[in-house]
Amino acid sequence: MVEQILTIAQSEPAEAVTFATADGMLGTVWLLVAIPLVSAAILLLLGKRADRWGHWLGVGAIGAAFVLGLTYFLQLRGLENKQVELSLWDFMAVGDLRVDFGLLFDPLAAVFVLLITGVGFLIHLYAVEYMAHDAGRRLFFAYFNLFVAAMLLLVLGNNYVMLYFGWEGVGLASYLLISFWYGRPSAATAGKKAFLMNRVGDAGLAIGIFIMFAMLGTTQYDEVFNGVGSLTSTTVLVLGLLLLLGAAGKSGQFPLQAWLPDAMEGPTPVSALIHAATMVTAGVYLIARSNAIFSANETLQLVVVSVGALTLLMGCIIGAAKDDIKRVLAWSTVSQIGYMFLGVGLGGGAYALAIVHLLAHGFFKANMFLGAGSVMHGMNDQVDIRRFGGLSKYMKVTWLTFMMGWLAIIGMFPFSGYFSKEPIIVAAFEREGWTAWLFGMAALLGAGLTAFYMTRLFVLTFHGPKRWTEDIEHPHESPKLMTVPLILLAVGSVGAGFLLATSVPDWLSATNGLAAESGEHAPVLAHWLLTALSLLVTVLGAGLAWFLFRAGTATEPQPAGVVVTAARRNLYTDAFNEAVFEKPGIFLTRALVFLDNRGVDGLVNGLAAAVGGGSGRLRRLQTGFVRSYATSILTGALLVVAAFLAVQAGWLA
Repeated sequence: MVEQILTIAQSEPAEAVTFATADGMLGTVWLLVAIPLVSAAILLLLGKRADRWGHWLGVGAIGAAFVLGLTYFLQLRGLENKQVELSLWDFMAVGDLRVDFGLLFDPLAAVFVLLITGVGFLIHLYAVEYMAHDAGRRLFFAYFNLFVAAMLLLVLGNNYVMLYFGWEGVGLASYLLISFWYGRPSAATAGKKAFLMNRVGDAGLAIGIFIMFAMLGTTQYDEVFNGVGSLTSTTVLVLGLLLLLGAAGKSGQFPLQAWLPDAMEGPTPVSALIHAATMVTAGVYLIARSNAIFSANETLQLVVVSVGALTLLMGCIIGAAKDDIKRVLAWSTVSQIGYMFLGVGLGGGAYALAIVHLLAHGFFKANMFLGAGSVMHGMNDQVDIRRFGGLSKYMKVTWLTFMMGWLAIIGMFPFSGYFSKEPIIVAAFEREGWTAWLFGMAALLGAGLTAFYMTRLFVLTFHGPKRWTEDIEHPHESPKLMTVPLILLAVGSVGAGFLLATSVPDWLSATNGLAAESGEHAPVLAHWLLTALSLLVTVLGAGLAWFLFRAGTATEPQPAGVVVTAARRNLYTDAFNEAVFEKPGIFLTRALVFLDNRGVDGLVNGLAAAVGGGSGRLRRLQTGFVRSYATSILTGALLVVAAFLAVQAGWLA
């Protein structure tokens, strides 16, 4: 299976990229962005008048976008070159810079459109019931639609400026949704943290786009990729590192991963949409779309692979020590996106493998996040897995669907994660020299750790003795409007991996650069042995967690060793950010405020006070009496005469 996938993914691309004329239905691709955007505008402008039906407008907009996306996808399959470019209008024309508002619908964009709108529709449907008792439901769906519209623009833009336009829209919408319950200090703080950390990555992406224009005179994808060969190795490296910084910010990868777990302060459907269908996948999309840049420099590829390997292990280690059900899932996303970065960093056929894992991850991660929301719905918003246990008896649909997601994410055969993650592990072992062992073993270890901490989550939530407080929590199954999306996503968690792994690589081969030969070497271990090892570490990790937690766990934090303590504190990454960036920033801000108050304002205010005080004292001389003025004139005249006499006498010589 793995050999077949890699062979398909490495087929030779066409030498030149041509675009089909956007006739017929494909000429209306812009509707994919327009429909959710117009829906968001209606919900925002009508205000409370749309409260009773606004949520259904939001759901219908994404459903319509999915139907259109599927229609466009089927039409694209019938085109020989499978690429359609649509230029709508001139967006920017300043000097030599020409940027059009254009869209590109090709195999890579098409699979993202189906993921965003398909999984997004199920999350929207689930949110109707989940947010039913929230007074701001109409506003929530307006932001939700805005989020999807921005993400669709990001993946459909035909140049880096359009991508950046959608990129910033995603950042804005995520801030609005993460801090949706801004009355909670933790939610307001999480929204600001996500916004500010993403600005760091966005600055890198923006500077990278500036360099593109400065060196190549364009930001159009095809023109940039064709011009990469004319750039020096150093320029390519710097450009790629800046794009990587942007990707790391959006996808929650090292060193900009700290915002992603805190984003759990938003409503659970937000977490599902961010982690499964939108925002965090943007970084993977950026690197895959920019494959011509990243494949042109081996050092750059090594950096991407290193970031992916480091982040996937960090996510596993931290996730194993968390007790909040949503934060465990959040760190699992950090880890799984690390696998995707590992894949796109490997280059060649592994680009397609990373996209396969991204698509499969969309199903099982949305399934588990919505399952977590179902558990919270039935447990009075309790999120501590130490206070669950035995819920399989009370929430059978949630239990069964969550089980499908759990088996998929740990990579158990024949669930979807096995067909999407295991090929990336094999590809890591195909690198040249000692790096094959380094990155291959990191990916293999990550598989075992993933099985451990996700099994811990599953067992403590649904099995073992019940540990909740019966006078507070009364577990019950969620309504059908919530369980139906869970069932559909569970089906995808089971079968999507095999279908995607056998079709997507061939489909993506028509995308510029994604099927390029990467010169892979033979794996350091046989494929069958790597597959067996992957399954073995998965079974061992899951078995160990089942053995340790099948009888439950303490409901209060217990003393722990150095490793567990570090994991509970996010491996001290937050402490590092506070010490290196936050505290010096606060000190600098306070110093500048002091300088402004006492220096700039002090000088201005002091000068004003001196003028005011002096004028007040001089004003006292204006008495209105003629004899006073005559005395002053006489005194002045005497002083002038005395000065002349002193000069004449030589006293002042």
